[in-house]
Amino acid sequence: MQNPPDNSAPQAAAGTDPAGPTLADPLDEALRMIALADAAGMQVRLMGGLSFHCRCRTWTARIDRDGRDIDLATRSRDRKGLQALMVANGYAADKQYNALYGHKQLYFVDPARRRPVDVLIDRMEMSHKFEFADRLGVDGPTVPLAEMLLSKVQIAQINRKDILDGLALLSEYPLGTGDEGMINLKVILDLASGDWGWWRTIIGNLDKFEGYLDHNLEPGELEFGREPHFDVRAQIKVLRAALEEAPKSTKWKLRARVGERVQWYIEPEEVGHGR
Repeated sequence: MQNPPDNSAPQAAAGTDPAGPTLADPLDEALRMIALADAAGMQVRLMGGLSFHCRCRTWTARIDRDGRDIDLATRSRDRKGLQALMVANGYAADKQYNALYGHKQLYFVDPARRRPVDVLIDRMEMSHKFEFADRLGVDGPTVPLAEMLLSKVQIAQINRKDILDGLALLSEYPLGTGDEGMINLKVILDLASGDWGWWRTIIGNLDKFEGYLDHNLEPGELEFGREPHFDVRAQIKVLRAALEEAPKSTKWKLRARVGERVQWYIEPEEVGHGR
């Protein structure tokens, strides 16, 4: 299977600007903090919308990054070290939020730029849950490509932006059996073959991906300044077939009997921030 050239982000610029110690471009700033964390022996990786900017560098629809939040992922063992690193680099911690939820999520703000930073600890919990703590070391500066795709296809009420992020990733990277330059299919199948809810949401979102390509895709939304590395429709077909054909667990089969009569995903809780 063909591997695309590495189009992850280059190292962040070293300079700052008069607005404060942080960098104006949110991707450059995220990469700066990740590099500092790496130097301190911590595993911190980029996730969320900026991770798709990072790994799809020529995606022209994602050039404008102004106003973007920063989403990071780390391990519980690096939580205290990262908190100290963020504060030392000009970030203000939401002390009340972090005291209540810091076992799973931290929240900071860059006061000079009014830019929020969310840090997930060990796992993502939205419509569904997946663990990433033991996977952060296999790739960088983002979470692995499989986890990037999972972060989108797990959204039960997926929106246009999330669909486009997923389509861009599938246009640029192949489905494969490892993590180097490819979307690790085994990681996705291990979740979906053991949990009918996961499987149902992914299948439903693949339907929405195809529907968007057929009826809603606007000029320029999936432009890379060249031909995409992979046929996104073919990639969706491969992923769907793998999900359908993979052996299912007993738990999966029992839940499948209930089907959609019972809600199979979690409604994410909205929590406010204070400081």
